[in-house]
Amino acid sequence: MKFDCPGTLAAGGWRSILWFVLCSVVLAGCALVPPVVRSDRYDAPGPLPVLAYYQMIGRLGAADLAKERNALAALAASPNTQIRQAMVIGHPRGAQETAKALALIEGILKSSEPGAVDLQPVARMLADHYNERLRLEAQSERQNTLLKEAQRKAQELQEKLDGLADIERTLTPPPRSGKGGKQ
Repeated sequence: MKFDCPGTLAAGGWRSILWFVLCSVVLAGCALVPPVVRSDRYDAPGPLPVLAYYQMIGRLGAADLAKERNALAALAASPNTQIRQAMVIGHPRGAQETAKALALIEGILKSSEPGAVDLQPVARMLADHYNERLRLEAQSERQNTLLKEAQRKAQELQEKLDGLADIERTLTPPPRSGKGGKQ
């Protein structure tokens, strides 16, 4: 009686198993890709859909942000739409209009509408973030102005030094006296 040992497969058997494993891995990898969520699913009440929306727009490029901005402009005005517009308008990869985004957020913070009240913690966080960004942009502009002024002054001083060096080169050396010195 002869028994086949399961440890010895023919070359074709190993290839079949390898292809099966490879296909399984590829298909499992495709299942890990999250589905694209449409923007109308972010209209649910509360802060969680808005936070999910913020996470979603973080993956968008400038062109997609412009499309999203246009899509939001077509929606009916609501606190949820306003805060999402503020997120898109103030996004670093888009056409930043931080002051306009802050104006939208201030409207939510001042509103007593139930939908706005639910979003006020997120609106406060965004307002703090955008105010800090504006403060840092102003500080950066001041630093750039100071840097340009310092560079201009350094250039003026270098020109004065070069002028003095030119004058010094044009002066005739004093005549050497024969007394007490080497001849």
